[in-house]
Amino acid sequence: MEKRLHTLILILFIGSSAFGQTDSTKILKEVEVRMIMPQKINHINPVQQISSAEFKGLSAYNVADAIRNFSGVNIKDYGGIGGLKTVSVRSLSAHHTGVQFDGLQVTDAQNGQIDLGKINLENVASITLYNGHAPDLLQPASAYASASMLVIKSLEPVFKGDKNHRLGVNMKTGSFGLLHPGLSWSQKINKHWALHMNTNWQKANGRYKYKVDGDGSDTLATRNNAQVSTYNANLALYWKGPDSNKFNIRANYQNSSRGLPGAVVYYNPYSNQHLWNKDLQVQSSYQQHYQSRLQLLINAKFSRNGLRYLDPDYLNIAGELDQRFKQIEFYESIALSYPISQRLEMSFSSDVAYNKLDMNLYNYAYPSRFTILNAVAAKFVFQDLALQGSLLNTTILEHVTAGTASPGKNIWSPALSLAYKLFGTQDVQLRAFYKNVFRNPTFNDLYYTRSGRRDLKPEYAEQYNLGITFNKPFSTAFRFINLSADAYYNKVKDKIVAIPNKDLFTWTMMNLGLVDIRGIDLGLKTKIAFEQHINFSLSGNYTFQQAIDITDQQSSVYLHQIPYTPKHTLAVNAGISKGKTGVYYNHIFSSSRYYLSENLPQYFVPGFSVSDVSINHEFRAKCPISISAEINNLFNRSYAFIRSFPMPGRSIRLSFQITI
Repeated sequence: MEKRLHTLILILFIGSSAFGQTDSTKILKEVEVRMIMPQKINHINPVQQISSAEFKGLSAYNVADAIRNFSGVNIKDYGGIGGLKTVSVRSLSAHHTGVQFDGLQVTDAQNGQIDLGKINLENVASITLYNGHAPDLLQPASAYASASMLVIKSLEPVFKGDKNHRLGVNMKTGSFGLLHPGLSWSQKINKHWALHMNTNWQKANGRYKYKVDGDGSDTLATRNNAQVSTYNANLALYWKGPDSNKFNIRANYQNSSRGLPGAVVYYNPYSNQHLWNKDLQVQSSYQQHYQSRLQLLINAKFSRNGLRYLDPDYLNIAGELDQRFKQIEFYESIALSYPISQRLEMSFSSDVAYNKLDMNLYNYAYPSRFTILNAVAAKFVFQDLALQGSLLNTTILEHVTAGTASPGKNIWSPALSLAYKLFGTQDVQLRAFYKNVFRNPTFNDLYYTRSGRRDLKPEYAEQYNLGITFNKPFSTAFRFINLSADAYYNKVKDKIVAIPNKDLFTWTMMNLGLVDIRGIDLGLKTKIAFEQHINFSLSGNYTFQQAIDITDQQSSVYLHQIPYTPKHTLAVNAGISKGKTGVYYNHIFSSSRYYLSENLPQYFVPGFSVSDVSINHEFRAKCPISISAEINNLFNRSYAFIRSFPMPGRSIRLSFQITI
């Protein structure tokens, strides 16, 4: 008899007291200090970061847009404002990129790919991409389980002066029928407690012009069935106590309705599939600092994701395909860290997760999965040398009600990182890391009747990285320069590759026996301050990656680049600002690739080059008001990330925000 989990109860006991001493004060003359600080470079593993202040300069609308300038990142965008958007880092697929939101992993046991297009930037404070893992030892065990980690932090309540509330109203509108209003409210309850609420609604018809390749004409067609309507609501309660102890609990609800535009084959772009999502997530976190220097972190999460897929033209007895999925997850984590000495710190973390997937399909497997993660980590610093290592154990147990479940797994995954300050200075650092990661097939990989293969093998990857960084601040008009260069090698065994078929909901799963990935990431960031408060900023990232199949020397795909992996990508962002006004230019280049494993002319996907420009201005007033205008795909280029899924041409977007 099926067991059901009815409720999740999280009880956190918080006790605190604080006493203050009143001192005499003097009011000193205010002195304005103008200095532009360089971006901090991680001293162990490669890291790239952007903050909310930079989103407008990148013409970013969602998380996928915001990180497309990062080196080593390959965005897969299926077109339109509501199209699926996933990210692959260093050719290791989206499944190897962990997405962490406010300290907890965003998971999808059904298909494993997190749609970054669903995460808009209304409530995001910063986005950080770590290759390897983050340097902080006090984190859940799941943070060690991915080849790279995308860490998203939300905006927390900030109150100025004696104000105990903050209201923000914003509106975005633009091409393709875009209408996107948003509202945020922060309330200070007392010196320890604060409440934050954010809600927004997005609607667009998704109809855009595109060029049909291969027919020899200049006729433009109109993309259809790309409409989207999404409502998103967030509610968070924060507590801050003495000695940096803190607690928060937050809830997120998202309800979306999206058309799924089909693959365009010459002049047959017809598609009538539709997708509905109703997702609810509640998560909580508590962090305690003890006088013994021991730190404790407790996390908990419950999520319920509902998905409905409709294909009214499917050829079966019912005359349609109407599939409904319900995914449930319960998650608990505890982590401890302790500095044994001034040079050595150690930590232990343990996670337990339960996932279950239901579907309205006769004789479906109805899979459930228990995942237990245990990680021990240590950091050692001696003079100019820093070492960090971790060992992760992953235990997976699966159960199905029909058929045979995938066998259980018990995997050990080690990692080791080091950084060395050359010439005894912080300016130049040498860094290297090794990491072994494991990727289990998802429920859809294994059990979904339209794509699943129960004989699909797990995927193992070994990562090697060697890099050097130069980070130098200056007291002249040339404020700072950040340079980084990393060479990496990844070896992937039984790589799982998903290739879309006739629509976005049907995929073909396959294993590539052995994949060899070699690449180089180069990064530059600088800023110059001229007279009259004029600042010029420039950043650029270049990636070379060769990801080839080396499974069988007799195979027709031997030494061929794996599907949808460009060899060269380049991102450049330049901006000039004066006071509260800024103008920015963003350029993305991606070389050609192939959509099948055989690199033959008929499977060729052309490269592309896309430019965006934006202008932002903030009015000095009692209630700050900011406006921005963006032109995306400035030169109206015809391009596609994925074959037969054309991207929009030139478009505009206008934004308005007022804070009270």
